Order: sequence, then structure tokens, then C-alpha cells
Amino acid sequence: MTTEASLTSTTASPTARQVWTRARGIALALVVLLAGAVAIAVVRSDARHGELDPRSADPGGSRAVAELLADRGVDTRVVTTLGEAATAAGPDTTLLVAAPDLLTPAQQTRLHKAFADSGGRTVLVSSGSASVERLAPGVTADPATSLDSTLAPDCALPAARRAGTADTGGVRYTTTHLGADACYPSERLATLLRLPDEKGNGDTVALGAPDILLNDRLDEQGNASLALQLLGSRPHLVWYLPSLSDTSATDTDDERGFFDLLPSGWLWGTLQLFVAAALAALWRARRLGPLVPEKLPVAIRASETAEGRARLYRKTDARDRAADALRSTTRTRLAPLVGVPVTQAHTPEALLPALSAHLHGAGQDQHALLFGPPPSDDTALIALADRLDALEREVRRP
Repeated sequence: MTTEASLTSTTASPTARQVWTRARGIALALVVLLAGAVAIAVVRSDARHGELDPRSADPGGSRAVAELLADRGVDTRVVTTLGEAATAAGPDTTLLVAAPDLLTPAQQTRLHKAFADSGGRTVLVSSGSASVERLAPGVTADPATSLDSTLAPDCALPAARRAGTADTGGVRYTTTHLGADACYPSERLATLLRLPDEKGNGDTVALGAPDILLNDRLDEQGNASLALQLLGSRPHLVWYLPSLSDTSATDTDDERGFFDLLPSGWLWGTLQLFVAAALAALWRARRLGPLVPEKLPVAIRASETAEGRARLYRKTDARDRAADALRSTTRTRLAPLVGVPVTQAHTPEALLPALSAHLHGAGQDQHALLFGPPPSDDTALIALADRLDALEREVRRP
């Protein structure tokens, strides 16, 4: 190895400092993301403790409404299994289902059969498309929730008219029942539906949001009035909080697919990940702006570069590109020698007459040599290169 080669030979592998410089931004973003996830998990775990539980005094609990109902002679009983909820349904009972979407399809069907002809009232809190069609046939939940939380009643239901505005904005419903009371509309879709039973005095209420039942929202708007009227129409209130310990969720006739096991909102979460990945790809893309020259890690001779490009041309049989490169370079070098501006070096009408004046004798067909078709094989390409070299030597000859 020569001294020059020893001086110019360097490794192309990045150093530890370079790797850290390139990756520190991504590492910092991952650390911030992880810290944010942990913080959100901690906050949400505290906030969801006892949510919609009439025994909980937390901001998200419902102990306040249970005590107000008790002052009016309504006793509240909490149940956590489907069997207890189904047995409790009756004409003198209001059955509140706190989280209908947590029930399996088989549980939803069984619960609906239990209260359908009971003559009592059933209140479904934030029942989405996964449950409302089984628990309240003829009702459909809109995929888009209400943008507004506080809404006006805008219906003839006496309880809603007496309560006035309330925080019902959440899941929005449509129904095919002609006798249904559609209240608190958001963009023409109701966030509270009351469906009277076809037989008897019972009814089903689909409530789009749990806000009117929460301790920290009960004293706002007409929330307390609406909650007491919806839950206090019967002397007994059964508050059903679905539990993972309920053995009815493991019935053999309940066939749940993979997507049923995923939490609600997984589709939107996946879409957000794809959008984030696309934005990251655009951010990291290197071809959105002009090319920026970079220092090569090693010194490369011009002859090696030419040889490498020639091998690439040969590997892809790109004789047309190779011939164009040879002819273009030759025309560019010949133009100043014959008195033609470089900008007109690739124009036959300007270059060929001036070139003929500098040649000794008739010579060969310069148009076919400098502007002709690509060679048909490698032998013809080599012959073309030799002829171009001979032409340039003849022009340079004094």
C-alpha cells in the first residue's frame, strides 16, 4: 500500500460521538414520551377510582346523587353480576347500567330479555354501538360524539323540560321508534333518548354521557334535577357496575372475535399512529429540499469513480446512457477549441460547421459520431469511445 493510500484510507464507520449526535433527538423524544405515558397512567388511575360508583365520594364517583335520592325515599343497591341485575328488574325498580360496553354480547342479550317486559325503567349510561343495539333494539349510536357538553333539552319530555340545560353531550343516538322522546340534541342527534315499552309503563333511557351523575358535575346546570328525575321515578334503584369477576362473561355460548377483545377506540388510535408515522417520515425525509454536498469519508480518485460508473452502466446494459455521457463530454470539450460557446455545444447547427473548419481533410461523418444513435453492443460502444478520442486529438493537433 502506498503512502498516499495510507493517508487517504479511513474507516466509513461512524464514531460513538457521531452516533450519539444523530440519535440523541430520538432518544430524548422516547424518554419524554415514556414519562408522559407514565404520568397519564398515574393521573387516569387516580381519576377513574370509583368512577360512577354510588359509594364513592371521589370527583368521578356518584355518592352525591345516591344520597339525594335517599333523602327522597329511593334506596340504592349496587350489584356487580349479571344475575343480580337481571333478578332485580321489576316494575318498582330503576336499573342503571353504568358501563354497557363492558358487557359481552351474550350478557347484553340476556340483560335485555330480563328488563324488556319488567315494567320498570332501565338507564343505559354512555352505551355505544357495541351495546345499544342489543340493549335497546331500534337505537343506533353515531360514531362521532357530541362536540358540546352542555345542551338544551329541546323536547317535550317533562323531566328534561323541568331540568333545562344539562351536561348530556357525549354519545349521540338515532332511533326508529316513533314514540321515542329525543332530547338534548347535538347537530340534530339526541344525546338522551327515552323509549317507552310497547306493553306496560316501563321505559328505557339511553344517556349519552355520565356527567349528570358525577359528584363534581352534579351542582352544574340542571344536572341534579335531571339525574333525580331519571333515577327517582321508582322507589328502588339498582346500580349495576359490571365486574370482571362475573362468571357470566365466560359463558361458552359467547363467541367473541379478536377485535371484540380490543378496547374501544383502537381504530382511531391505530389511525393516529399511522398519521404520526407519516409525519415522522416527512420530517426525516432527505429529498424534500435541494441536494446538499457532504464530505466523503475517504478520498476517491476520479479514475475509480469513472470505473465504478462504467461498471454500473455495463451491469444494466445502459449503453445508451454511456454513449450519451461520452458524446456530451466530448462536445463540451470540443466547443471552446473550435470557437463555439459552451451553451451551444450540443446544437448540431452551431458545432458541426465550426468543427469541420478545424479538421484536416474530409474526415468522417461528424454528425453520426457526435449526435448519432446509441451503439448496439459493447464492441460498438468501445469503437465509439476510440473514435471520439481520435476526433478530439485531431482537433487539438496544431
